[in-house]
Amino acid sequence: MPHLRLKPLSQQTIVITGASSGIGLATARRAAQAGARVFLIARNEDALRRIVEELRARGAQADFAAADVGDRAALEAAAEACRQSFGGFDSWVNDAGTSIYGEIEKTPIEDQRKLFDTNYWGVVHGSLIAAKALRGRGGAIVNIGSVLSDRAMILQGTYSATKHAVKAFTDALRMELERDGAPISVTLIKPSGIETAFQEHGRNLLDSPGIRVPPPAYDPRLVARAILHACEHRTRELVIGFGGHAIALMGQFFPRATDLVMEAVGYTAQSSRKRPRPERADNLHAPREDGTEKSLTRPVAPVRKTSLFLEAQLHPALTATVMAGLGALVLGASAARRMGGRRARFF
Repeated sequence: MPHLRLKPLSQQTIVITGASSGIGLATARRAAQAGARVFLIARNEDALRRIVEELRARGAQADFAAADVGDRAALEAAAEACRQSFGGFDSWVNDAGTSIYGEIEKTPIEDQRKLFDTNYWGVVHGSLIAAKALRGRGGAIVNIGSVLSDRAMILQGTYSATKHAVKAFTDALRMELERDGAPISVTLIKPSGIETAFQEHGRNLLDSPGIRVPPPAYDPRLVARAILHACEHRTRELVIGFGGHAIALMGQFFPRATDLVMEAVGYTAQSSRKRPRPERADNLHAPREDGTEKSLTRPVAPVRKTSLFLEAQLHPALTATVMAGLGALVLGASAARRMGGRRARFF
């Protein structure tokens, strides 16, 4: 891709959708700490205002616009507000999303359509707006998919379908921009289960009082780290958390066995006896209480704050060197054992 040069974070203006909680909020805070100008988009205007005030109090340059990403005109207006505030943007992060937990046959079609409006069409709208703006100046588009972009999860069928669609759209857009020589990096971020308000904001059609992210769960700041890496470096895909990636690999190599495992444990792994606070529950059709990176419903398992799998992807050259060194040690130890065996037989 010719002439693609991504700026350091400290020289960038970054647009982040879904910025009022979870991964989007963690990304906004980390970007602002790195010196980036941040422009936040979400439906919850009150939460966005509080977050921007917090960031400005810390010395950051920040602004916001309330918009539903499923509404192309509203998102266009938000992009124009960013141009008015900062003169444009260098990276656009499509993070807005929610979920539905329930059997597909029992999920109303209008709910499925609304989920696609947010999770898929929100990415399409944001990517097309960003691509048009960045063709002349260059920059990055970062789309948030999921490990479920590669493998469907039982009881999250519609959500999995949206994330499969996001992956296909992102891959196709990347090829088209590259063919045109556009100086735009397009990255797909695929998180495993992340401990955010996702488990409170999702629509619950199960028989259990609450829903949860299947373990293992990872800290949202790990995803923020991956997103901002993609804003600075041309990157195709990044996966956060080997736990979720392992499920995708199982589905690829052992699809039938993976089906049976999910059928056996899928309900238990995703249901919870802990009911979320009413003001935070179910944001499918309207915004709910926001403003936190993590869930206020206590997680059922420890949250992993590190991911060696992610670090290996962020530093491929170092990882290759370490693996080569380990391989040499193993070969050397094996050769030494063979030599030792020969000496023992000789004497």
